Amino acid sequence: MNLLKKFGLTLLAAATFQTQAASVWKITSGTHTLYIGGTIHLLTPQDYPLPKAYEQAYQAANKVVFETNMDTLNQPQFKRQMQSELSYHDGTTIDQVLSPAPLQSLQDYLNTRHVPLSAIQNLKPSALAISLSMIELKHLGFTSEGVDQFYAQKAQQDHKPKGWLEEPEAQLALLSDLNDQDNDAVVNYTLDDIKDMANTMTKLRNSWRKGDIEAMAAIELNDFKKDYPEIYHSLLVKRNNLWVPQIKAMLENDTTEFVMVGAMHLAGPDSVLEKLKLSGYKVTRL
Repeated sequence: MNLLKKFGLTLLAAATFQTQAASVWKITSGTHTLYIGGTIHLLTPQDYPLPKAYEQAYQAANKVVFETNMDTLNQPQFKRQMQSELSYHDGTTIDQVLSPAPLQSLQDYLNTRHVPLSAIQNLKPSALAISLSMIELKHLGFTSEGVDQFYAQKAQQDHKPKGWLEEPEAQLALLSDLNDQDNDAVVNYTLDDIKDMANTMTKLRNSWRKGDIEAMAAIELNDFKKDYPEIYHSLLVKRNNLWVPQIKAMLENDTTEFVMVGAMHLAGPDSVLEKLKLSGYKVTRL
């Protein structure tokens, strides 16, 4: 799992997947209903059209809710702020903060993608992790907008109200907090993930389209939780715990929401779906 997944994800055989299944669930509490869909933040052209359940949930909802404010994320000002906060400005470079072994692994990977170390040397570890993941994903053909961006644009065109679970500044703070953790661990985690990303992404995207959250957890989350517990808690558990009360509140109003979060937030024992089940809500996959 790379640090974007979380923010949750080569469908080389996308056309063969069953489109009647998907990572979309209907949540009910009495007469109140909302929908939750797992998103992949970067896709290949072959991923479209999306599984039918996404459009079904979108049409049934009168409001769409994303992880964060998608409009702000796309503003040049916020992008500059993010770049500034996640870069060194005091002359520090990444080779000065990494141990010899992960630094050599980083250099070896950059050489395979013909990227000079100087191009990323001023990035802090969390931003470096994102950049490495983006380099590999694009190398694998992930050049299309993800589920969240697709529906953010659609909602804008349809004049459908939008909301979000956390401010963009909170996501930026999350990335900044990762820089307080072990720098070697953050970089090693990303490089380890990249080694088998082509195979992993095929399996993950197959599971995502089928709505098989147990398979998603087995592919990624179990080892992630065991090998990098602090990063796992920061990226998934902590945020899930903040989101669930907001989702519960939505189930008490008369609005039908379609909530879209990274697919990995819906898998495993610490997931949003599991927490809702334990709270007594009915969770049904579309």
